[in-house]
Amino acid sequence: MARKDKTVSADAEQSAAPASRRRSGAHHVAGRRGPRPAPTPVRRPTPDPAEPLSQKSRAGRDLPAAIGVGVVLAAIIAASVFIYRPSFVVIVALAVVFGSYELSRAIGQSGVRASLTPIVVGGVALLAAAWARGPNGLVVALLMTVGGIFIWRIADGAQNYLRDVSASVLILLYLPALAAFAVLLVHPHDGAARVIAFVATVVCSDTGGYATGVLFGRHPLAPIVSKAKTWEGFAGSIAFCTAAGIAIMTLTFHEAWWKGLLFGLAVVVTATMGDLGESMIKRDLEIKDMGSLLPGHGGMMDRLDSLLPCAAVAYLVLSGFAPVG
Repeated sequence: MARKDKTVSADAEQSAAPASRRRSGAHHVAGRRGPRPAPTPVRRPTPDPAEPLSQKSRAGRDLPAAIGVGVVLAAIIAASVFIYRPSFVVIVALAVVFGSYELSRAIGQSGVRASLTPIVVGGVALLAAAWARGPNGLVVALLMTVGGIFIWRIADGAQNYLRDVSASVLILLYLPALAAFAVLLVHPHDGAARVIAFVATVVCSDTGGYATGVLFGRHPLAPIVSKAKTWEGFAGSIAFCTAAGIAIMTLTFHEAWWKGLLFGLAVVVTATMGDLGESMIKRDLEIKDMGSLLPGHGGMMDRLDSLLPCAAVAYLVLSGFAPVG
């Protein structure tokens, strides 16, 4: 029995030896393997000199298109207020129609049904009343349009009535009602100067904030609303807008410089709030732009976001600091 165990043990050792030698040989071969070849570098395509570089700026705008559209819009506004002031009312009415359509369509994506017909018809009538009858006509037309919205929505039943009516009234107040203050600005004999003062300060606020934000922006102003807005950009808006306000108030209206300073501060704060307010609406609706009507800007509402509230503020401040003679 012992001899048999020894025989089995010897056989096991002999069978294990080749396996051990095979493993040893395998390690030996692996050990002779040379160094790994260097990875082949990835060849990046070289840009074609004839191919234009991307026109998108750091802030995400198509800057040449934005500048071109801005210049055209400024020329149209200047021509209307200096050549034939009632034509400016027509331009404002067109902006209200397009903006109301954009905003009602954007809100409609969330299931809300805004009453676009009474908003547009009543909004245009509101502008006409502001031109013909001043602030009193504006208030009366506004109240009548609100009543028309309430009545119009009855045809669609009681379900979501309050929600839809509230959205419609919001659009009415946000667009036609605020735009009507631009009509009140252009109505006096020096209305051209008042409209240019209003538009120029808003443009300086936007331009100053954009330029300084792109160059020096580091600290977000309201990251919950917009990551693109920075405190550095806001400081640039203040500097540009107050400088424009002082120049306009002293050179155009021949008033004290401090009035121009306060005018510029009022405009820059209002313009920033209007911009952030529209950004919050778009964030709530989960959209980037209200439309694509204006290249480099987005939709009509994306251009009017800061102008609309500033029209009301400019009317109030200029009426107090530079009353119509």
